[in-house]
Amino acid sequence: MGLKKIIAISLGLMLATGAQAQPLAKELFGAKANASAHKSAPFGSYAKGCVAGAEQLVETGPRWQAMRLSRNRNWGHPEAIKFIERLTKSAARQPGWNGLYIGDISQPRGGPMLTGHRSHQIGLDIDIWMRPADDLTLSRQARENISSISMRRSNGAFVNDQWTKAHHNILKAAASDKAVARIFVFPGAKVQMCKDAKGNRDWLRKIRPWWGHHYHFHVRLSCPRGARGCVDQAPPPAGDGCADAQQWVNNILNPPPPDPNAPPPKPRRELVMADLPQQCQTVLSSR
Repeated sequence: MGLKKIIAISLGLMLATGAQAQPLAKELFGAKANASAHKSAPFGSYAKGCVAGAEQLVETGPRWQAMRLSRNRNWGHPEAIKFIERLTKSAARQPGWNGLYIGDISQPRGGPMLTGHRSHQIGLDIDIWMRPADDLTLSRQARENISSISMRRSNGAFVNDQWTKAHHNILKAAASDKAVARIFVFPGAKVQMCKDAKGNRDWLRKIRPWWGHHYHFHVRLSCPRGARGCVDQAPPPAGDGCADAQQWVNNILNPPPPDPNAPPPKPRRELVMADLPQQCQTVLSSR
């Protein structure tokens, strides 16, 4: 075996060993059961960051219940908790709704999750179930077993018969909140909302079509004022976004042919601490 080949193999082994020696960030953050002892602050971006001094959403509030409590993901920046309190007041005024079922927000210190989301890392993303919250007395066990309800048909090109005016009104109320940057929902819901919207349509700009999101909608809050370590997502494009959503639907109904020259997708690399903002090491190490 030539010297160059031996060196190449050795370097490969060293790199592989070094990568394995670094613990994955999701394992470190997933092991933390409580928030850090810091002033509340988000650090980094929605998909590459952490949150200091997170606040835990009360498991059962006056107009909400936190779901899947075993995941311990009902933690967020205080602005996220305040938003939930505001939106649940609006939701409770809808027929058949006593409030909202709240899904994942963040882990106690944010960061990458052991399973599921790439985002939800800085305490400013909130999943809200599409299922009407008509019973706010569910036990912890019931909240593990009950499921939300899908609103889509035809692979998300249209809403189904579970979709109601209340869903429209709740999403509109969320998008009209000044703290909200974007809301992700399946394409057919956005198109239906575009058809049904009356009067001022500015709020529709924040409703963005995305894959999945038919059992829940995903609210993303803007970085709070003064949060210097927080990286905002770029604002949505100008306009109400309805033509873009219709194009998503068209592509679902008539998928474009695959590009034979397209490169294969690169496997997603798991994040390590070196990928996250430096402040996340302090957040992680706090008692």
